[in-house]
Amino acid sequence: MTREQVLDLYFLDARHKLVEVAAFLDRAQRARGRDDFRLQAFHAALAELAGGRQQKAKRVLLAFSDLTTQPVARAETKGACGAARTRPAQPQRRRATPPVSP
Repeated sequence: MTREQVLDLYFLDARHKLVEVAAFLDRAQRARGRDDFRLQAFHAALAELAGGRQQKAKRVLLAFSDLTTQPVARAETKGACGAARTRPAQPQRRRATPPVSP
């Protein structure tokens, strides 16, 4: 598929989603209170989009992921919240695929 074909097929949908993200960030910025781990993860994911590196989808998903391998002693909630509460600086994890190159 050519770049023009990709743009013809997906540009308007991606544009719509980007406007939705901007609206979400505006609402979060206007709201009272402090940022929590979800908004921090969201900003980390956005930073992955801003760079010229490849595999953006993978990098965005990793920004929301809990990379720890040790099980927790007790679950804090009954459901997923979409982002890891803590992100270790140097995660200890097994790699199923080779590391992503810069």
